[in-house]
Amino acid sequence: MKGFYTLTVLFLSVGMIAFSQDFGRKEKINNDWYFNLGDLQYGGRELMDCSKWDVVDVPHDWTVKQNASTELASCTGYLPGGIAWYRKDLTIPAVEKGNKVFIYFEGVYNNSEVFINGKWVGKRPNGYISFMYDLTPYIKWGEKNSIAVRVDHSDDADSRWYTGSGIYRDVYMVYANPIHINLWGVAYQSKVQDNTAIVTVTTTIKNTEESSNIRVVNELLDVQGEMVASSSKSDIAHTNSTTDFSQELKLKSPNLWGIESPYLYTLKTKVFKSGNLIDESSYKAGIRSISFNPNSGFSLNGVNTKIKGVCLHHDAGVLGAAATKSVWRTRLEKLKRLGVNGIRMSHNPQATYLYELCDEMGFVVMDEAFDEWEYPKNKWIEGWNKGTPGHQGTSQYFREWSQKDVMDIVRRDRKHPSIIMWSIGNEVDYPNDPYTHPILADEGIGQQYIRKYLENHPRAERLGDVAKELVAAVKEADTSRPVTAALAGAVMSNYTEYPFVLDIVGYNYTENKYDTDHKIYPERILYGSENRHDIDAWYAVKNSDFIFAQFLWTGVDYLGEAHVWPSRGFNSGLLDLAGNIKPRGYFRQSLWSDEPMAYLGTYEKVEDNRSRWGNRLSTDAPPVWNYENNTTVKVVCYTNCEEAELSLNGKIIGERKPYDSKTGIIDWDVNYQPGQLKVIAYKKGKEVVTNTVITNTMSASLEADVLESKDGELLRQINIKVLDTNGNYSVMADTEISCKVSGGSLLGMENASGNVAENYLDNKHRCIDGRLLIYVKKDAEDTLTTVQLSAPLMETVVLEID
Repeated sequence: MKGFYTLTVLFLSVGMIAFSQDFGRKEKINNDWYFNLGDLQYGGRELMDCSKWDVVDVPHDWTVKQNASTELASCTGYLPGGIAWYRKDLTIPAVEKGNKVFIYFEGVYNNSEVFINGKWVGKRPNGYISFMYDLTPYIKWGEKNSIAVRVDHSDDADSRWYTGSGIYRDVYMVYANPIHINLWGVAYQSKVQDNTAIVTVTTTIKNTEESSNIRVVNELLDVQGEMVASSSKSDIAHTNSTTDFSQELKLKSPNLWGIESPYLYTLKTKVFKSGNLIDESSYKAGIRSISFNPNSGFSLNGVNTKIKGVCLHHDAGVLGAAATKSVWRTRLEKLKRLGVNGIRMSHNPQATYLYELCDEMGFVVMDEAFDEWEYPKNKWIEGWNKGTPGHQGTSQYFREWSQKDVMDIVRRDRKHPSIIMWSIGNEVDYPNDPYTHPILADEGIGQQYIRKYLENHPRAERLGDVAKELVAAVKEADTSRPVTAALAGAVMSNYTEYPFVLDIVGYNYTENKYDTDHKIYPERILYGSENRHDIDAWYAVKNSDFIFAQFLWTGVDYLGEAHVWPSRGFNSGLLDLAGNIKPRGYFRQSLWSDEPMAYLGTYEKVEDNRSRWGNRLSTDAPPVWNYENNTTVKVVCYTNCEEAELSLNGKIIGERKPYDSKTGIIDWDVNYQPGQLKVIAYKKGKEVVTNTVITNTMSASLEADVLESKDGELLRQINIKVLDTNGNYSVMADTEISCKVSGGSLLGMENASGNVAENYLDNKHRCIDGRLLIYVKKDAEDTLTTVQLSAPLMETVVLEID
């Protein structure tokens, strides 16, 4: 029944490795792939001399390593796509003969084709979907086997943002018994009642030999590794088919997974034949209940909860699409600190490790499938919202692949307790891009964007038909979460079946329709699926019982969707491309975090209320205290405290003022004098937190902080800060820094610049705002990696990464 959606479900998240341990034995094969940029005739043949090819490790993104050009599309950041080949030789041990051998790709962008020993085994157009092929019929046991992958991203303007190109996620060989757990073949739900959880686990067994009697055992372990529930069931696994084993586990006094306390059990599934263990899987598991109500919004474990969310694309600046778990862990830790509790995977499924992190850290997730359906959207080629748009896109294979794609997304990700809703589309109802409706010609309808009816465009009624197909596909794979979509043209779509076949409905940038549509459609569950950063957009959620979420565009700056040359990407994030918290991030922290905080920013008071950084000053004021003497400076404080006052060099110069709930800002006009500016914030009359900015002198030295990986990676992130002669962080420094690495390799230097014309491919880069992020990959975990950092007129810094 539309209008109410209540679930109490057990969802499982993955362990520490990136590929969920669904079945069999996994071997990561990321290292030493031969790579050729450019197409080859018969590139998938068995024997080929690759001695002159590049040797790369995956994840690998060739697009980000190319030079930008004004001749290329702004929508993907003026960077090229193309066609490329990857090849790798593997010896499959003879002892594996009799077992099944698979190859699993977490993601290849896009239109990938895979060959084994010259035999074509499959194609997957969608670049965001994980997929697997059975290589067993073509294996040469005990000998070398050649794997070849063709990647066709020649339509490089096929997205509105940066996608990257290549094998940009992990690759695995999988060895399994002929009777094994099917891929993504463990599904489960639970009900919690009277302090007891009844967990129903369904294990899908695939049998490629004769029918056999097998036993499936499921065990639930707590964080100490103690078994707290178990179940065993025997049945026949029929030949050349799949068989479902359904079991119940009962758990008293379960620890619930939540935002503040993301408790994770471990679910182990074991398969026995004739008493012998033939397959097993292991997942991290979270028990929690979710419910959605058209009047009271969203509840997690029975507690009404406002989702303070952000949208995320998958790139990481200079790394492109080949980001890693440790990079995203660092970013999510910062977002969590700012009060973010929700993530929207926009507008496609992302790497498995990102869901693992959300499970572990306590983020609720909106998992999304598509940005366009049957017809392509406009893609800006000459500049953002300028020129004649192009119409490359993924729509060409939508009819053939969309239902399989969405079912594979759901089956792969349904194990994660963090995921609370499935989205089947983003802004596919953008008025006249491409769908249209006569209502768009009416005066005063309140529909943003294009206000006209285009008779030669596809009619919007088609949206309802497609939505029904996708909703049915989602529910075939998982009935434990609601299906949603992000609507850009709610006024138009309300004249179709589209929003009415959804369980819950997201509105993009349409806060003005919340109250009116709630009255017109009282059973509709509404939330903000994509929103601006202004405080009024947040109050539309905070002050309304029936609106349960806001997802800011965006959490982190991203490549692509660029403005006119030389724009590199979109800069609306709370974090920049180097993962630094921006002033607007601290403003959001003042609205969303319960931990007492205060941030101090400044700008020269000007009539047009804009800074030399080009941002709106009210929520983007930089932490700078360097001006000409006697300049009138606007000093702003973002805080969640009740009052604040301002001092300069220990003397009060700004009277204590109350928090202004209308703007979310406390501000003072100050006559500039050098020194230390300090804000003191109060709650109930008591000082609880302070923040300072200081006048910088000449830049004098470098400070480096190496972030150790918590995820078993060889990648290391090195944060560089420029210090002045007094040892203070030099906020405005733009020093050029050189980097030399031995015992490892330099993956990139990221300064968060928005200029795509800068050289991101060498070992020299200027810092911005006195900061630079360097990515280094160690040769091996047990080797010593040395990083040498130098800058003009500064002492060289040598780091030894042990």
